[in-house]
Amino acid sequence: MEGQQQIIDKTVAYVRQELAEAEGGHDWWHIYRVWKQAKHISKSENVNMLVVELGALLHDIADSKFNGGDEEVGPAKAVAFMRSLGLPEEVITHVENIVRYISFKGGHNENGFYSPELGVVQDADRLDAIGAIGIARAFNYGGFKNRALYDPEIAPVLNRSKEDYKHNTAPTINHFYEKLLLLKDKMNTATGKQLAQQRHAFMEQYLDQFYAEFEGDR
Repeated sequence: MEGQQQIIDKTVAYVRQELAEAEGGHDWWHIYRVWKQAKHISKSENVNMLVVELGALLHDIADSKFNGGDEEVGPAKAVAFMRSLGLPEEVITHVENIVRYISFKGGHNENGFYSPELGVVQDADRLDAIGAIGIARAFNYGGFKNRALYDPEIAPVLNRSKEDYKHNTAPTINHFYEKLLLLKDKMNTATGKQLAQQRHAFMEQYLDQFYAEFEGDR
């Protein structure tokens, strides 16, 4: 097996190539932010850094949202790539489980697998879904799917089923209530919880401003 830095460098090159044409909220720069954030969170956690870095870099290599809802494409691509590098099977299996179980999926992906490494990568991914970046990503994806910004006649639906969540076409503002505002209380690590507080508060302030502007009050 090659040295850890060579493995990471090859993974970065592979991911950048694979996501070169990706939607702006799930592109290489999303991966980059999650990777950097995961390394930051790991400073306070007892984790296998190779697994954390590979998990962060490969977690969205083939998001099911862009693959007809197929949740097996991402794990399969991650495994095939890691095997091409000759990585140990225990590392491959661990990273595969991170890719498989990291997503929110309407809050229905909580009980399949957990490890401290998953906790770190999941927190990093969830932090990128909230705050200023999270707002930008939500509206970018909403535009990509041609969704309304906001419709006061369409209320958010909490506790959607997994399938309903996957096929949701509601306005982007609803997504704040159906996912983004819920993430603060789903963080795994002390660092993740701390960072989520400020980003959550920023989203609440943004929504107050949004509604005021929508009604012409500001």
